[in-house]
Amino acid sequence: MNLIIQLIVGGIIGWLASIVMKTNAQMGLIANVIVGIIGAGIGGWLAVQLGVGGPPIMSWIMAVIGAAVLIALLRAIGVFK
Repeated sequence: MNLIIQLIVGGIIGWLASIVMKTNAQMGLIANVIVGIIGAGIGGWLAVQLGVGGPPIMSWIMAVIGAAVLIALLRAIGVFK
């Protein structure tokens, strides 16, 4: 059950980040899930480094920021145009 929730949340986070980074048309469901899950890890790491904590909404915001950073890195190496 936990895996299913992670996949759904990862998909939502990846989708939100793809909208922010304007790569939504280039990314499918699987890419959104992968970017969302990896981006949540990056966002969690960034939150610790910046000392940011607080309400649960902050976790979602940092996860979307992390996923957007990942999309920017993937765009820099030519995966997304």
